[in-house]
Amino acid sequence: MRRNWFDRIALIVVIIGAINWLLVGLFKYDLVAAVCGGPTTIAARIIYTIVGLFGLYTISLLFRDCDEI
Repeated sequence: MRRNWFDRIALIVVIIGAINWLLVGLFKYDLVAAVCGGPTTIAARIIYTIVGLFGLYTISLLFRDCDEI
């Protein structure tokens, strides 16, 4: 499967979001909230929204045709 630059950025953002959720699950530490000054700040909500939108976009990667080698 060939990925364009937008696919790669989306995957990177989703991986960063997954790492944040891993930290929340294991250590009860929200890195986004810590960096942005709390989970309800505008900056944190923007980051959560961006991660969520990219996460929805990456669903499309599941349904793309794979290139044969």
